Amino acid sequence: MAASFFLPILKNKKEVNEVTAVILVAEDELAISQVLKAYLVKAGYEVIQAFDGEEALEKFHASSPDLVLLDVMMPKANGWTVLKSIREAGSCPVIMLTALGDVSYRLEGLNGGADDYIPKPFNGEEVLARIKAVLRRTTGEPAPSDIKHYGSLTIDLQAHRVMLKGTEVDLTPRDLSVLLFLASHPNRTFTREQLIEQVWGHDYDGSDRAVDLSIKRLRKSLKNWPESEGEIKTLRGLGYQFCVYEDN
Repeated sequence: MAASFFLPILKNKKEVNEVTAVILVAEDELAISQVLKAYLVKAGYEVIQAFDGEEALEKFHASSPDLVLLDVMMPKANGWTVLKSIREAGSCPVIMLTALGDVSYRLEGLNGGADDYIPKPFNGEEVLARIKAVLRRTTGEPAPSDIKHYGSLTIDLQAHRVMLKGTEVDLTPRDLSVLLFLASHPNRTFTREQLIEQVWGHDYDGSDRAVDLSIKRLRKSLKNWPESEGEIKTLRGLGYQFCVYEDN
C-alpha cells in the first residue's frame, strides 16, 4: 500500500488548522505507535513517541506534552507506574490505551487519575475524538463544531448521523465511515488507495473496487441532495472529492 498523502486542493477554500497540541504516545508496539502517529499528525498534532515506561517519563518531563496516550503493558515501567509519576508532577491529561479491557482495569486507570480509557483494538477516528474531548475538558478551549451543514445536508461527525432535508439517511457502517471521512476534509481529493487506508485499514487486502461501490451507494443515498449545494465528485485519474459550496 502506498504511503498516505494529500493531493492538492482543487477548490479555492480557506482552511484553518487550529490544532497545536503536543501528544506523547507511550506505546511499546512499533506498529501501533506508528498508526497512532499517522492519525495524529494528519489531524495536525505534534507527536512524540516513547517505547517503554522509562523513556515515556523522560520525554514527558523533557517536553511537557499537552496530553499523553499511555499503554499499560510496557517494559521497564508499566502504565500504572508512569501514570502515578505523571499525576505527581501535575494535571497533564492522560488517556490509557491498552488491550486490558476488563472493567476492573478501566476502573483502576480512572481511579488512578486517567482522564479516559480506550481498549484495544481501537478505531483511529475514535481515538482522535476522545483526544479532542479530553483536551476541551481540561484546557477549557471552546469546542469546534462537529456538526456540518452543507445546504440541506447535515453531517454530525461526533454522533455519526447524516440528515438530508430533515430525514436521517440510512447508511451501512462502511459507507457511513467513507462519508464521514470525506466530509471531514471537504474539497480535498483522495485516491482509492488513500480511502482504503483510512477507512478499510492497513490490513485490507481486497480490491480497490470496494471504494467505487461505496461511492456509488453513497450517491444513490444522497440523490436528493441538490448539486447546487454539493456532490461527491469523481476526478478522473485523481480520485474522489466531497465537493461543497456552502458550509454553515
